[in-house]
Amino acid sequence: MNNIQISQELLSFIDSSKSMFHSVDTMKKYFDKAGYTFLPESTKWEIKKGGNYYTTRNNSSILAFQVGELLDDYHFQITASHSDSPTYKVKAVPELEGPFEFLRLNVEGYGGMIDSSWFDRPLSIAGRVLIRENGKIVNKLFNIDKDILMIPNVAIHLNREVNNGYAYNKQVDLLPLFSAGELKKGDFDKMVADELGVKVEDVISKDLFLVNRQRQCIWGYKDEFVSTPKLDDLQCAFTSMKAFLDSKNEHSINVCVVFDNEEVGSNTKQGAMSTFMKDALMRVNSSLGFGVDEYHQAVAKSFLVSCDNAHALHPNHPELYDQTNRTYLNKGIVIKEAANQKYTTDAFSRAIFLEICKRVDVPVQFFANRSDKVGGSTLGNLSNIQVSLHALDIGIAQLAMHSSYETCGIKDTAYMIEALKEFYSTNIKIDCADGAIFE
Repeated sequence: MNNIQISQELLSFIDSSKSMFHSVDTMKKYFDKAGYTFLPESTKWEIKKGGNYYTTRNNSSILAFQVGELLDDYHFQITASHSDSPTYKVKAVPELEGPFEFLRLNVEGYGGMIDSSWFDRPLSIAGRVLIRENGKIVNKLFNIDKDILMIPNVAIHLNREVNNGYAYNKQVDLLPLFSAGELKKGDFDKMVADELGVKVEDVISKDLFLVNRQRQCIWGYKDEFVSTPKLDDLQCAFTSMKAFLDSKNEHSINVCVVFDNEEVGSNTKQGAMSTFMKDALMRVNSSLGFGVDEYHQAVAKSFLVSCDNAHALHPNHPELYDQTNRTYLNKGIVIKEAANQKYTTDAFSRAIFLEICKRVDVPVQFFANRSDKVGGSTLGNLSNIQVSLHALDIGIAQLAMHSSYETCGIKDTAYMIEALKEFYSTNIKIDCADGAIFE
């Protein structure tokens, strides 16, 4: 596949991933098509060498794994990314009446979004709904494939400060317009019920989020750019999954995990700080007949690549970036490092991954924050709380991170897939922190 084709598949993947629940459902379809066996957490796991499996938690996190046939040097080779993106969540009592006949939705911020990027564009809602069905509570994916909401800006004539650093208030400025009189209080739940084909009284509860409906595109006179909602972090979820499915390693257990709730701190039952990955790895270990001590030996020889997008140099504000550790669109994978250990990269993990990239001639660049700026955190250091292993943080360079519409370079998706495919396909034999052999 060329860069255009890979980017078109990426955009299709993101378009089908309207919420974290849809992201996981989309990945399940990829794994099902590839012949993977679904193992619910609530059932007994029977795992065999050579088998391919996946499990989920909360329908918003997913972990897939491939079991090698020759586990003489048993260990895990793992990538981690996340299924969620910054947006706004609809509150349990959603409707705000007035002024006049207006009907607005009451929402609150999920994650650290750029508020201004959500104004004056068509929006919808997606997520999950719990309904009563034949005496049971049943989970349903929910998405309205229609432009039904908008957050209108105040005209500049009435807000002369809007271009001078205006501070938006989420409880005042960021409430989407639902109706100007055609809909009344109670019609939101009726709409949800109608879309699901059920009675209003059978709708029990909802986790619904705003969705940016702006058209995705590949753009530039030379097709240099890709723009879409949710690049952070569905681009990494997509590339790690594609590399995972196209790899084989007889000597390790390859793992592809996608956590939920990274954008709000990861400290949930399905987040990177949860026991989700630890529980799964320990169950794999015991189902294969290995003991607790062998599990700890395996973890000590394992390697995690935490995949979460990185900041590309902004063309209008280069002064915001470190002078020597800055990254660019279409220039390869970004290795992220921070002295405060918000990124897990160290000399040992960086050396291993640089060797992987060198083997397939994938370009690499380095990111660090300016020393007078505090950066964000990601998955690697948080997941290491539960499963402590060698790890590094990487990403794909992008512009406008946490905007409702983000931009990356068209070449970098393919670079990431190629490097992670080599990572999964290479038997990395780690000797504590003294060295590694690649087979």
